[in-house]
Amino acid sequence: MAPEASRPVPPRPPPPPRWRIARLPCGSTRSQGGRQVPQTLDAVAVRTWCSLALEALGRAREEIDAINVYPVADGDTGTNLYLTVESAVQAVEAVFTAHETVTGADGARASVPALADAVRAMAHGALIGARGNSGTILAQLLRGMAQVLSDRGADAEGLRRGLRRAAESAYQAVAHPVEGTMLTVATAAADAAERTGGDATEVVRAAYEGARTALEATPRQLAVLGRAGVVDAGGRGLVAVLGALVEAVSGEAVAVHKREAPAPLPVTDDCPADAGQEGGPAFEVIYLLEADDAAVARLRTRLDGLGDSLVVVGGDGLWNVHVHVDDAGAAVEAGVEAGRPYRIRITHFAADRGAPPRERAQRAVVAVVPGEGLAGLCAEAGATTVLARPGEPPASGELAEAIRRAHAREVVLLPNDADLRHTAAAAAEQVRAEGVRVALIPTRAAVQGIAALAVHEPDRRFDEDVVAMTSAAGATRYGELTIAERQSWTMAGICQAGDVLGLIDGDVVVIGSDLTAAARTVLDRMLAAGGEMVTLVLGEEAPEGLADYLEAHVRESHLAVDTVTYDGGRQSSPLLIGVE
Repeated sequence: MAPEASRPVPPRPPPPPRWRIARLPCGSTRSQGGRQVPQTLDAVAVRTWCSLALEALGRAREEIDAINVYPVADGDTGTNLYLTVESAVQAVEAVFTAHETVTGADGARASVPALADAVRAMAHGALIGARGNSGTILAQLLRGMAQVLSDRGADAEGLRRGLRRAAESAYQAVAHPVEGTMLTVATAAADAAERTGGDATEVVRAAYEGARTALEATPRQLAVLGRAGVVDAGGRGLVAVLGALVEAVSGEAVAVHKREAPAPLPVTDDCPADAGQEGGPAFEVIYLLEADDAAVARLRTRLDGLGDSLVVVGGDGLWNVHVHVDDAGAAVEAGVEAGRPYRIRITHFAADRGAPPRERAQRAVVAVVPGEGLAGLCAEAGATTVLARPGEPPASGELAEAIRRAHAREVVLLPNDADLRHTAAAAAEQVRAEGVRVALIPTRAAVQGIAALAVHEPDRRFDEDVVAMTSAAGATRYGELTIAERQSWTMAGICQAGDVLGLIDGDVVVIGSDLTAAARTVLDRMLAAGGEMVTLVLGEEAPEGLADYLEAHVRESHLAVDTVTYDGGRQSSPLLIGVE
C-alpha cells in the first residue's frame, strides 16, 4: 500500500459492532433541561446520525429479518439495511479523517467538514454499499435528503424539503411502486414534517411519529403482510433510521415501541393480493453501474421486461441497479450495454423456497482477497471470498455475512490485511454469539492467506488445522510493489507522486522509477534471509513480461527456490510477493 496515513478501524464490541461517535454541540441551539441541543443538522450531527442509525439497525436486525416477507421472504432485510448504513458510516468517517489529516498536518487545530461534504459522503457510501431491495431504496432516500441539505442547509425548512425530496426520489427509483412498503412510510414522514411549523427538533420528531403510525398501517395495505400479521420490514428499518435522526438532533433517544407477537390482520379489498406470493424470479441481481442518464433510461425499460422488483438509484454517472429475474446473465448483459457494471452480486433464492434447511458443513475458510483473480483461486480451494477493492475495504457486517454464508460449524477467517484486524475481530465475535466457532488468523497480506490456505486440511481437528495455517502464514514474508499517490516521508526517504515503492512486511525499502528493477531489488532483499518458495501475484497494471523476468532471475540467482505465479486481476498493487 502507499505510504500514506490510513485510518485505523476502531474495535467494536459485539453484537452488533458499534460506531458510536461522541456528539458535540452543533448548529444553532436551544436550552432543554439545562443543556444545549442543536436546532440544525451540521456535519458532526450527520456523523452522529449515521452512527446511531447503525446501532439501531444492529439491535433490530434479527427482528427485521424475521418479519421480511415482501417482496421475497428471504429473511435478510434487516441485514441488508445494516450493511447499507455501515457503508454510509465508513464514507462519513473517511471524510472526517481526511479533513483532520489535512487541517491538522501543520499542528493547527483540526476543524470539521462542511455539512455538504458529510451528507454527500453519507449518500455516496449508502449508494455503493446498498444491499437488497430495501437497502437500495434507503440509499435513494438518503441521496434525496443530501441533495437538499447540501444546497440549502439543514434547518427546519431544509429538513422538511429534504424529507419530501427523499420520498419523491425513492418513488421515482422504483419501477412499480407498491403501497404498504417503506415508500409509504417515507411519504408519511414527509407529510408529517410538512404539517409541523416548529423548529428542527419538532420537524424530525413529527417525521418519526408519522412514519411509525404509517408503519403500523402497512399490514392493512399489503395483503402478504396482513396474512403474516407483520409490518413491512423495510419500513421498520426506516423508522429506526428516523429515530436515530431524532436523537442526533434533539439529544434524546426515542422510546422503543415493541410490537406484540405477529397475528393475522384484516386485509382491505384494495390490497394487492398477489404481491409477495410464492414463486417469482429465481435470482436477485445487484451491481454498480457507470453510465449516462440516457443509457440508464434504456436500461430501466430493458430490465423491467426481464423481471420485477426493479430499483435503479443514483445519478451523476454512478448508479446502483437491483432487479429480480430468472435470467441473471441477461440482466448483467443489459448493464454491459448501458455502461460499465461492477461489484456484481447474484443471489439464487428460488432454490430455497420450500426446501428443507441446508445442513451445515463442518468447517469452512473465509478469506478477504484484493482482486478477482485471487478470488477465483481461493474459491477453487474451497474458500468463501470477500473482495476488497482499492479504497473499499469490507465492513465488519460484510465479513460477518460471509461467515454466515459459508454455513459451517467451524470457520477460519483470513483478513489478509493488517488494517482489517479490528474489523475482522468484530465480525468474528458477532458470529460467535450465534453459535459458530470462528478462528481469526491475523494474516497481514494476501500471500500469507494463500500460504495458510495451502496447508488447510478440513479433516483434521480444528485446533490443529488452525495452528498449521497460522504457522504457514507466519512463515511467509510479504512484499508489495505500488505507486506513490503523493509526496511522503518513508523509511527509505522522501518519495514523490508517481514513484515506484517497494515494501517488505509493510515498510518501504525501495524508491525508484522502474517497477521491474524495484521488484527485483525487493525480491533479492526478501530472499537474502533465505526461502524455498516465491509467490508472485500480478495485477492487471503489471508490465508485460514481469513474471517471466522475475522467474528467470530467481532461477539464476537463488538456487533451489521455486516460483509460482498467479493472476490477481484488478487489484490495488501491480505486484504482491510472498517468500516462504
